[in-house]
Amino acid sequence: MPTAAIIGSGPNGLAAAITLASAGVAVTVSERNAQIGGSCSTAEITLPGFLHDLGSSVYPMGVASPFFRSLPLEIPWIEPPAPCAHPLDDGTAVVLEHSIEETIANLDSMDGRKYRSLFEPLVDNFAQLVAEILGPIQHIPKHPVLLARFGLSAVLPASSLARSRFSGVRARALFAGMAAHSVMSLEAPVSAAVGLLLMAAGHASGWPIVGGGAQRLSDTLARYFESLYGCIKTCHEVTGLPDADLILADLTPRQLVRIAGSALPSGYRRQLERFRYGAGAFKIDYALSSPIPWTANQCSRAATVHLGGTLEEIVASERHFTSTAPFVLLVQPSLFDPTRAPAGQHTAWAYCHVPNGSATDRLEAIECQIDRFAPGFRDCILARSISTPAALERWNPNLIGGDLSAGAMSPRQLLFRPTPSLYRTPVAGLFLCGASTPPGGGVHGMSGVHAAQAALQYLAQKS
Repeated sequence: MPTAAIIGSGPNGLAAAITLASAGVAVTVSERNAQIGGSCSTAEITLPGFLHDLGSSVYPMGVASPFFRSLPLEIPWIEPPAPCAHPLDDGTAVVLEHSIEETIANLDSMDGRKYRSLFEPLVDNFAQLVAEILGPIQHIPKHPVLLARFGLSAVLPASSLARSRFSGVRARALFAGMAAHSVMSLEAPVSAAVGLLLMAAGHASGWPIVGGGAQRLSDTLARYFESLYGCIKTCHEVTGLPDADLILADLTPRQLVRIAGSALPSGYRRQLERFRYGAGAFKIDYALSSPIPWTANQCSRAATVHLGGTLEEIVASERHFTSTAPFVLLVQPSLFDPTRAPAGQHTAWAYCHVPNGSATDRLEAIECQIDRFAPGFRDCILARSISTPAALERWNPNLIGGDLSAGAMSPRQLLFRPTPSLYRTPVAGLFLCGASTPPGGGVHGMSGVHAAQAALQYLAQKS
């Protein structure tokens, strides 16, 4: 029986492990931390009884993932009444609703028809669109017209698409907040793509959280892997290439260079060393005495809240990630999952983007943005846990400089992550399977699946 060693137990590492074990490979997963899951994990980091998602928390691509949907598992998704809310200074919020019609009711009247024409074709064919986007980079599209329709808008800068498609402040602001998930300047080409995909996902399949926390998703995947006779070793840091027929590294290029060292040909090593990392994050986890006191009550219908005001403000914030009024992404899971905190109390987290590796303290800037739309928020705080970019990297070395996306989302690196050879390396049997490979960041497992399929092809060719 062929053997495989997986380095890292994040969603992509576990997806690769499940794919290989399902094909009859004897698989061992090694995890440096005591807890599996990588950035898909949960812990008490403020006060006893308050469960905080340490990395990812909301899963539009998880619930839509072809891989997760293919597994015989019950993942305890919890879908809030609305996927996302975006408060404005007039005391209202523009809300991404599950229904396109209900979302249009939030917008300025002149934008309803334009919104419907942009999103209806994507929503009506969302499963096919996701299969194309999360599928292998090198494949013949099964739905070329749909992909082309998406691509014509996706290649644009988000700011340009928002201004050309919408006339009103509300639709422009909503789209800007969505596009900010790209962790790119909204004036850069392709920054519109993530916004389009996330908004279509909100209408088609939702933005769920996981009951009990992100850790439960990782644990569910791990239990299924172990049912396939796989083995997981925690507190086991890999410092050199393991002895196995296949090695799949759920790592970014920098970690692979560190582990593989001289085993990598010099030319390939230089390619990995040129890989660019993106902006970092400054994150705060909160234990709260009560729900966040939003001025706009609609914000309490969504687990995810975007704080940044208008399109123009968000464009300025994401241009260099140094604004004194940063775009803030906030998640309040305990409103919909009472297991996250003691009765009557709550958890939330918020982060803003910062330059990679920045040591600047963003606590005050983040809390000013929350207070802007929820006056009295600070009175609810029982405890905080602050994660700087350096702290995020110490916890999970894949988060280089606090980069949650495992690499800058530039047009070139969206396609050829981390090198033109994608998952394969020049070392026999060694593959990359993390978010630094296509289709990139997000909890969907597809990078791990594609890497495992490439590894199985290698085994077949070898035998």
